[in-house]
Amino acid sequence: MPFSRRLADTRQTWTLAWPLIISQLAGTGMAFIDAAMAGHASAADLAVVSVGASLWITALVTMMGLLLAISPLVAHKVGAGKADAIPHLVQQALWQGMAIGVLFLIAFQFIGPWVYPHLGLETEVADKASQFLMAVGWGMPGLAIQRVLGNYSTAINESRPVMVIALLTLLLNIPLNWIFVYGHLGAPAMGGVGCGVASSICAWIGAIAAMLWVWKAPAYRATQPFCNWIAPHWATQLRLLKLGLPIGATFLIEVSCFAGVALLLAPLGTTTVAAHQIALNLTSLMFMIPLGLGSALTVRVGQALGAGLPDEARFIGNTGLMMGLLIAASGALLLSLGGYALSGLYTSAEPVRRLAAQLLVFAAIFQLFDASQAILAGILRGYKITRGPMIAYILAFWLVGLPLGYALTYGWPGWAGWGAPGYWLALVLALAIIALALWWLFARVARKADGVA
Repeated sequence: MPFSRRLADTRQTWTLAWPLIISQLAGTGMAFIDAAMAGHASAADLAVVSVGASLWITALVTMMGLLLAISPLVAHKVGAGKADAIPHLVQQALWQGMAIGVLFLIAFQFIGPWVYPHLGLETEVADKASQFLMAVGWGMPGLAIQRVLGNYSTAINESRPVMVIALLTLLLNIPLNWIFVYGHLGAPAMGGVGCGVASSICAWIGAIAAMLWVWKAPAYRATQPFCNWIAPHWATQLRLLKLGLPIGATFLIEVSCFAGVALLLAPLGTTTVAAHQIALNLTSLMFMIPLGLGSALTVRVGQALGAGLPDEARFIGNTGLMMGLLIAASGALLLSLGGYALSGLYTSAEPVRRLAAQLLVFAAIFQLFDASQAILAGILRGYKITRGPMIAYILAFWLVGLPLGYALTYGWPGWAGWGAPGYWLALVLALAIIALALWWLFARVARKADGVA
């Protein structure tokens, strides 16, 4: 295959992907701002945001997965030149998104008092964490609207609006936190709960901005979803759910696994938990790149298949995977060689830095498999394949990663275990299994699409 063709294809994928990567980083930045500003209010308020956000982020990531179904469906229509079919799909995805958002809103009004008092938290922290969840819940329908319109926009090759709106809400979050966390401009000082209020306002401002952009920008005229609005169409709703439920379940499995590891490491003490958090935070930041690439490849592969070009879809997928692995290898080199220096950005405590540097060696290997599975999952979504990846995640994380990690960390009679590195080694193995399974699945569905037995 000529190098010039691969280079041109890489540029096309990167043009679509880089705004998505920045938008993902903006979301991570908002979580950092919430933690920093709540922490300056009090240690208890930082705990409120940390505890409250754990449930919120889990729900948000699951909702993001559920609403990703619109991306490959629209991409296939773009490739097939059937622009007239796109408004219906987007309208139905918006109905579904709003319904899911409202369900989370209602759940967040009740789940906190059921869960937090049983976690051994101080009464004040448990109460405020419940209030945080109630406040942030009001933004879930707005976030759902943003996600649907963002996925639709990316699927028609317009990813920059997603980035602009993410950066807008990131910047707005700072003054809104200032108002509601510390009590300015006549607002009460709400501490960590104020972060939830600010996040909900940002969610709705972002949703309104996305709707106005889609309504007014020329790029959306041929597929305008806000004209000739119709009621929910149950066949299309079922089609969206059939594709979206496995994606949502996959996202939930992955997030809950990493949350579970953090809880299972808690008995090893503060140093271990802090070092684990540093390693996880750095790998999570780097994960934004393959996550954005995976979303871009969903669109490009879907468009190629919609146009009846399975060879092109396979080529796009393979080139995107090589591109992601090269980027991941650079990140792995940075983590393995610069772990001790990077940990210094988080803490000056020597025991934490030394352990974090040790864990980051595992994180470097982890990065290669994590990038592979994220990109391959995105490619497979372009083929409308979502159930197989879900099964791979369940088997690898819940039957290998967590049980093996517990054994390697805490040992068994006659062996003391390896401590925190044991869980990281188990996660590396789980991600390797997932990456290999998804690579095999990609090869299989690509051959099938080509008409090869």
